[in-house]
Amino acid sequence: MGDKSLDQLKRMAIFAEVVAAGSLTAAARQLGMTPSAVSQHLRQLEQALGLALLHRSTRRLTLTEAGERYHAGCAAVLAAARSAEQALVRLRDEPEGELRLAAPIGFGGLLASALAPLRGHPKLSLRLLLDDAVIDLIEQRVDIALRVGQLADSSLVARKLGSMTRQLCASPVYLAERGWPAHPQDLLQHDWLASRSQSTGVEMLELEGPGGEQETLRLEPRAQASQVTAVHALCVAGWGISMAVSEDDRQALADGRLLPVLPGWRMTDMPLYAVTPRRGEQPAKVRHTLDLLAAWFARHGGAGVAGIARPLAQPGA
Repeated sequence: MGDKSLDQLKRMAIFAEVVAAGSLTAAARQLGMTPSAVSQHLRQLEQALGLALLHRSTRRLTLTEAGERYHAGCAAVLAAARSAEQALVRLRDEPEGELRLAAPIGFGGLLASALAPLRGHPKLSLRLLLDDAVIDLIEQRVDIALRVGQLADSSLVARKLGSMTRQLCASPVYLAERGWPAHPQDLLQHDWLASRSQSTGVEMLELEGPGGEQETLRLEPRAQASQVTAVHALCVAGWGISMAVSEDDRQALADGRLLPVLPGWRMTDMPLYAVTPRRGEQPAKVRHTLDLLAAWFARHGGAGVAGIARPLAQPGA
């Protein structure tokens, strides 16, 4: 492409910017040029075309009929150039800095696996904030948080990763001593373990049977803890029945240290989200991590938290 063609493309871009800005002065400010230089480029463009593109007055600029037709092509050229530049910026913008990611404690092992590809970015450091309590994303400067269940804060930007099923479980020792529940109502005669720190301590449990029947139970825990790791330890030690929600629970169910209770009854799946505190364009470290999490759950949903995390259904599935 010759110099004249390059000059013409530059003038087309300036023309499109003038139309978008509404005045020579505003366009000059956006382009980092003087108003006289912008005016000169417009005159050269009109001379090259042999047509007037703008009606100039002391108060405003308006497009001529030729200007209206020509502007659409100029705007498309400018948009294509900006799109190409943004694509290069995204390619160049490698993940770097500190990535602060919050999640429930039971997600530690999962995240170590899902985020393994981040090791290939030497300019990126990782800080995991694992807590079963809900963390304030703004106050803690969190980039991404994993949240299970319905989201109460509508100001957050949420991306659904999948859903989690939950399984009641107990240790062989406990079941040998207290017997096996045959129906949800039997749970009222058993010891319940809860991963909550509420002052009331009451937990509502909703179950659906194999025939679609519904049972809602009001359970008062014998023991409760604010962290799922503590509830897991209590359950394995034979303190009572709990809800499997962690990687530790999954492993214990796999090796027989915990056994499923009422396997024919199920609880409603819990949605799993990755949430961010900001809208608009995200830095590369956030975009890249969100894509890694989505891809991991798409591939390994069946091996997620407690071995019962389900990925989102694929289109057409």
